[in-house]
Amino acid sequence: MSHPNLASIFNKDEKRVDWHDKALWFVRHKRDRTVHNVKGWESLRDLGHGIKAHTLSNIDNYLIQFEQNALKNGVQVHWAANGEEHNQIVHKILKEHKAKKIVKSKSMLTEECHLNPYLEADGIEVIDTDLGERIVQLAKEPPSHVVLPAIHKDRHQVDELFQEHLGTEPCDGDPQYLTSEARKHLREKFIQADAAITGVNFAVAETGGFVVCTNEGNADMGVHLAPVHIACMGIEKIIPKQEHLGVFLRLLARSATGQPITTYSSHFKKPRNGAKMHIIIVDNGRAEQLSRPDFRASLHCIRCGACMNTCPIYRRSGGHSYDYTIPGPIGSILSPGKDLKKHSSLPFASTLCGSCSDVCPVKIDIHSQLYKWRQIITKETPQPFIKKKSMAVMGKIFSKPVQFEKIGKVARWSLRNLPKSVINSKPNAWGKTRDLPKGPNQSFDDWYKEREQNK
Repeated sequence: MSHPNLASIFNKDEKRVDWHDKALWFVRHKRDRTVHNVKGWESLRDLGHGIKAHTLSNIDNYLIQFEQNALKNGVQVHWAANGEEHNQIVHKILKEHKAKKIVKSKSMLTEECHLNPYLEADGIEVIDTDLGERIVQLAKEPPSHVVLPAIHKDRHQVDELFQEHLGTEPCDGDPQYLTSEARKHLREKFIQADAAITGVNFAVAETGGFVVCTNEGNADMGVHLAPVHIACMGIEKIIPKQEHLGVFLRLLARSATGQPITTYSSHFKKPRNGAKMHIIIVDNGRAEQLSRPDFRASLHCIRCGACMNTCPIYRRSGGHSYDYTIPGPIGSILSPGKDLKKHSSLPFASTLCGSCSDVCPVKIDIHSQLYKWRQIITKETPQPFIKKKSMAVMGKIFSKPVQFEKIGKVARWSLRNLPKSVINSKPNAWGKTRDLPKGPNQSFDDWYKEREQNK
């Protein structure tokens, strides 16, 4: 299904749309208040952008350097060309260690590779230990946001889920009680785990170490209790030096949730005594995206979710309407590179207002890239007949000033005088949920000419 069709399903529940919109805008507002208190915030963004651009231009050298240093640290390094190979490597490691119970911290890469169902098909239990991830796992749904995976569910829905799957008492959605019960449930899973899987936020070529950022400490709980740690990272997570972490850790949490820093920024470098550590470095289409000059900057993304929190389309359509692991504006750039036909509607799920680019901590020109994808999609995929004809008509109207002026007068008169039942009739999809403004008495052009004459 296309984005408009999936969004229409989300929009059937108007109350959910309202609180989803407000919740994400609240996070965006927290981001604004926090970054405005950081002296030199724009310089910090420039620095993050520069480091990422430099790294991507030399990514082969930095990945090799990372592997060499990780091996020196006693870490086993694996390379995966795609999601299937990644899953096979994880499965092989688990079989070698006879691991049947797995705890996993939040990892968008493993979601992208569909690791959970792959392992579960072989009878391996995989428990997502991030609270939001556990909620959507119990609901048998994918995450709808890269930082707030269960933002589409309210506390009463979580209450019902926990009653069904964890045997909790009805609590009218009491967050304190639900969190306490989740802790009890997950504590047992941590203790029983045979292996822990984490994502990677940043991998440092200089040291062969990596950093995992969480607010709940669940990654640490899993890694420190389980005898095997498997870290899964996309090739774009590499940064050159340890000193660069200071830039990205300051950018990440402020952009994501308005915090000065994540509660836990956990550094992993070598396995502890008696334990094993594996790192899987995954491509899965990233090298191909890197080869596209217009879209390679999308690999700068540090998965903060700021573009989603500010996007008026995402806030009112929900993450599942994108039908892709990474939703929102950044996902709308990444997804056509994976499957142009399937995701051809996503670059059009944008007002091109540029707010996503304004808040991006590493200054990805998101709205410009969405516009460029539109040009490619329009040329390479069949477009609806009505859309092609309407755009051709609009092109002719805009190209003839006299004709444009006449139609403008008719439109302004109509907005002032026709009843709402006519203005908001079926052809006007905009009128389903909002009114068009009252038409002005004159056009901007008329107003400007009159102003100049009266000077």
